[in-house]
Amino acid sequence: MDFDIKLAYYAAGAGALALLFALFTMSQVLKESMGTPRMKQLSEAIQEGAMAYLNRQYKTLAPFAIVIFILLWAAGFFIEQQPGSHLPVGPASAISFLVGAICSAIAGYIGMNSTTKSNARTAEAARSFGLNKALQVSFRAGAVMGLSVAGLGLLGVSVLFIIFKSPLIINSFAFGASVIAFFARVGGGIYTKAADVGADLVGKVEAGIPEDDPRNPATIADNVGDNVGDTAGMGADLFESYAATTIAAMLIGNTLFGFSGVIFPLLVGAVGIIAAILGTFTVRTNEGGNPQAALNVGLWSTNVMTLIGTWFIAKTVFPADGIAEPTGVAFGNVSFGIFLAVAAGLIVNVAVGWLTEYYTANNKPPVLRIAEASKTGPATNIINGLAVGMESTFIPMLVFAGAIYFSFWSVLSYAPEGQAALWSIYGIAMAAMGMLSTAGMVVAMDSFGPVADNAGGIAEMAELPPEVREKTDKLDAVGNTTAAIAKGFAIGSAALTALALFSAFVDGVKHNPNMQDALAATGGDFIVNVTDPMVLVGVFIGGAVPFLIGARTMHAVGEAAYGMVEEVRRQFREIPGIMEGTGKPDYARCVDIATRSAISKMIFPGIIAVVIPPLVGFGLGAMALAGFLTGLTTTGVLLALFLANAGGAWDNAKKYIEGGALGGKKINGQPNPIHQAAVIGDTVGDPCKDTSGPAMNPLIKVAGTISLILGPLLTRL
Repeated sequence: MDFDIKLAYYAAGAGALALLFALFTMSQVLKESMGTPRMKQLSEAIQEGAMAYLNRQYKTLAPFAIVIFILLWAAGFFIEQQPGSHLPVGPASAISFLVGAICSAIAGYIGMNSTTKSNARTAEAARSFGLNKALQVSFRAGAVMGLSVAGLGLLGVSVLFIIFKSPLIINSFAFGASVIAFFARVGGGIYTKAADVGADLVGKVEAGIPEDDPRNPATIADNVGDNVGDTAGMGADLFESYAATTIAAMLIGNTLFGFSGVIFPLLVGAVGIIAAILGTFTVRTNEGGNPQAALNVGLWSTNVMTLIGTWFIAKTVFPADGIAEPTGVAFGNVSFGIFLAVAAGLIVNVAVGWLTEYYTANNKPPVLRIAEASKTGPATNIINGLAVGMESTFIPMLVFAGAIYFSFWSVLSYAPEGQAALWSIYGIAMAAMGMLSTAGMVVAMDSFGPVADNAGGIAEMAELPPEVREKTDKLDAVGNTTAAIAKGFAIGSAALTALALFSAFVDGVKHNPNMQDALAATGGDFIVNVTDPMVLVGVFIGGAVPFLIGARTMHAVGEAAYGMVEEVRRQFREIPGIMEGTGKPDYARCVDIATRSAISKMIFPGIIAVVIPPLVGFGLGAMALAGFLTGLTTTGVLLALFLANAGGAWDNAKKYIEGGALGGKKINGQPNPIHQAAVIGDTVGDPCKDTSGPAMNPLIKVAGTISLILGPLLTRL
């Protein structure tokens, strides 16, 4: 073990390399010009608002994180540990929790700085050099976030493992990341949609001006919201997925394969990071080219390089003549089965991205049907959008089910007799790890979107030539698709991560010293039987929680948006000369309203997410908690797919009409009722795709990471 632990330094080194490359990339972006003084002023206003929000969010979360840190630390002195056992409480677990929370916050700060400092530079690149240069600047800014997420995740897990030498102790790292991610996702979603609704309903519909028009008081808040939602929020979401999946795979691998099973997920993460760094150099286009195709080349090259690297790592870590430490059984050819499981996760990446694009792109039948339905008003627009969202859940769920089955079967075929079922669980965990290994590139593609969106807003507000806005709009349209793909990636990763976490939870219960007598009565195994009433009780409770969280986040957006709408109306009414361009809107007031609303309204959903799993576990037992995780995961994934895809389809139906279809924005100088119906549909879809839907992903993983801690501590089945 002392020699083998050195392999973890390679993973830590890859994480550090990602951070260094992100720093270098950021330095290259900052060398670019910010353009005119007006462009610089607007960019700085957006950055100031975004950082003010992030500072207030983390200040609000700090006491919450400190309370959990103290509870984890103190629990180690009150819960008796057997000699040689490692319960997930005590000083080491508390430190791991704090490190996870801090790393998540650092990733948010890095990403927010990168995207908010790159928006004006992207607009200036489009003005002075053209589309390819604008793509380079915006994508590099996104790459800073993507590589920071993957780098901090792998570095944090690797260093903690090197220090504490136990994956069970460090699983609190994932819990810390999950807690921060849930609040970041919910708070960022509330902020961005409160601002967006104010800009759309009052600016577009009532005043008849674009949302990025400098006369629109909510326009700066709206541009800030793009960053706090799609950069800090998505980054935190995938950071926790990365950490939780890695640690769950390490826990399962430790039980089944010993050190080989622990180190393999770390090395796969290292391969994924190196592939993502190399993949950034493949993103290129020309003036008349397709930016989406350029980004797809980056994603495909990252997937292929990760797959090739995984083949060699698997053959090295699981040699045919090697021995699984816990059981003394030879590995045989299981390396090929594990390689196939990782490949299944990478295939899910591509499949979910393609399906998401099909249901949300503005040139595909589902979105075109919604646009056509807008001819008869907002009601039919909304009905068709709901239908698209519901329909969009079926095939992705088949993809997830297929990946789970294939990854289970791939290892099952190579496992020795008597170990097949157990070894196959590791295959499922590695499918999740395969999917998350490319997170650096996926987050880069997602974070590129807010930069392009902000660049278009700055071009509009700075009154740059129309051809500049045409270039930024082309990037923005691609950004909408990559954002939808990233949401699909996040949902898919949540589904596979949840299964890995569930398997690790079951393993924790099996090795719980308090459960040995109860397990002996069941044959020594922890089998979750769906006919057990306590399991069904947990399933129903867990299935209801995503709807409760969805309802609370919807309410939060509605209440926050009401305040924003009233403020924008007040400014149009009371500040003379806004519509004529002689009066200056109070942008700061709108930013402050969105910030205060988001911070205050993210608390209740966060408390619910953290408190319910311990109540179920300690109150009803391990079986009920297993059922709770089952119900929560199933309905959470379905609800996330439904809300995200419906919202994305509504959004692109509106953009399709704004592009000139079905009469465009205006007919004979008057607002086009078809466009107005599409705007209302988009407004309904905004909190679906950017607040309530994305909240499901960290909710699922918060429950899973808390359960990892609870499994070894529960006292009854």
